[in-house]
Amino acid sequence: MELRTKRLLLRPWASSDAEALYQLARDSEVGPAAGWPPHADVAESLRTIEDVLSAPETYAVVRSCDGALVGCVALRFGEDSCSGLDAEPELGFWVGRPYWGCGYVTEAASCLVARAFADLGCDAVWCCHYDGNARSARVQHKLGFEFVRTDPHGDTRLGYTLPEVENVLRRERWGRMRA
Repeated sequence: MELRTKRLLLRPWASSDAEALYQLARDSEVGPAAGWPPHADVAESLRTIEDVLSAPETYAVVRSCDGALVGCVALRFGEDSCSGLDAEPELGFWVGRPYWGCGYVTEAASCLVARAFADLGCDAVWCCHYDGNARSARVQHKLGFEFVRTDPHGDTRLGYTLPEVENVLRRERWGRMRA
């Protein structure tokens, strides 16, 4: 499935994206803020596409004007989400440094939140960020997410121990914001 916004195409990842992914994911300012280490080589990026980014509702975010890969947006469900519920997935996103400040993450994340509520029948969408990640916090605020709690232990599944701020956007609030 592909999704479109004004400036972006959200599409499934392909093995041919490995080089472009590596160019963005090798940056030490990108991955750790999203909960994963920088990629060491193109082979690691290819494995990530095959093993992680091939999950349902996981999209490569590319610019419509030139097809440039800018990042990723995804919904994680059930045990793979901070809510632990299929009806309340966790939104995740990241964007490469050359595209910071362009509004691409907000645009792509808004599109996926709309899909979660309109097409997937979700009751709420959760989104988390590590304490101190102001960029991610700003995107979540723009989308209408509300603070729920801070987990002082972070995402131990990934080995990160930074405090993790958990936020939620309920279907009713999303509807009111769009009305």
